[in-house]
Amino acid sequence: MTAEHKEHNLIKTAVLIVLPVIFFVGTICIGRYSVSPVEVFKSFVEAITGADMGIDEKTYGVVMNLRFPRAIQGILVGASLAVSGACFQSLFRNPLVSSGMLGVSNGAGFGAALSILLFNSMFMTSVFSFGFGVLAVILAYLVGKVSGGTPTITLVLGGTIIQSIFSALLSLIKYVADPYSQLPAITFWLMGGMGSTKTTELAFSAIPMLIGIIGMVLFRWRLNVLSMGDREAKTLGLNVGLNKAIVIGLATLATAGAVCVSGVIGWVGLVVPHMCRMVIGSDNKWLIPAAISIGACFMVFVDTICRTITGAEIPLGIVTAIVGGPFFIYLLKKTKGSNW
Repeated sequence: MTAEHKEHNLIKTAVLIVLPVIFFVGTICIGRYSVSPVEVFKSFVEAITGADMGIDEKTYGVVMNLRFPRAIQGILVGASLAVSGACFQSLFRNPLVSSGMLGVSNGAGFGAALSILLFNSMFMTSVFSFGFGVLAVILAYLVGKVSGGTPTITLVLGGTIIQSIFSALLSLIKYVADPYSQLPAITFWLMGGMGSTKTTELAFSAIPMLIGIIGMVLFRWRLNVLSMGDREAKTLGLNVGLNKAIVIGLATLATAGAVCVSGVIGWVGLVVPHMCRMVIGSDNKWLIPAAISIGACFMVFVDTICRTITGAEIPLGIVTAIVGGPFFIYLLKKTKGSNW
């Protein structure tokens, strides 16, 4: 590796690290109650050390109790959805798949709706959503093995079948739900949002998200081999079935963790990986870290728009679709599929 190549890699690494930090601090500063970066820094120091940094109680409460947990959630959710989408697109060699391709979003939506129907607890909603999201992917994987293996086409078909089943079950839950209390709660949850998340739910969901993200970063070299095709991967000595199962499991953990705490948020896992390919290329060595970084920035940016553009907070799923749809059209026109 030449010195110029090393310098180029160092610059890319620095940019991918610094960008989420800038967006993280920026979203804490921006809002109807504006906070300066200096006040944010002093609030962090006061929270860590306990020393009096001269920050008034209102500013400290806004920074540490409201915006800091929400910014952490945005970073984790955006990174999880984007990196899962990038992994699935590489694994299945299909530019149109996303993080919810194997039914995790539909399963999580059904689990959340069932919890809202049976309980009145946000924590139970997160638990049910996560559990059914994982269950949906396991069922899709088992359906994909009906033919005696795990080829790409049967996994995709298995995911389509499971999505359809859980979508029908979700419709049944909405049909029997109380139209004055339970049905609105289900509808708002399905549209996605970060306004009602508590620290308990965030801590619960952060564990699978971090496991999935870190695991996919560690597996990014093997993902390069898997994206070459099953036959080529076997020729290079890779256990295709085992490695596919691990990658799918890691992506499922990250996506289920994100969906269970923020609701169903579309387009992130589809659009962000393509944004990264335009700049980084298709090498998963850099694509996976880039998806984590840009996905985190994208989600924080969209969430900031949702909570500041109007008096009432706009659901995340609406804004990601409005932003993601036209941008994906632009990407298609710009690249003409050249990255694939």
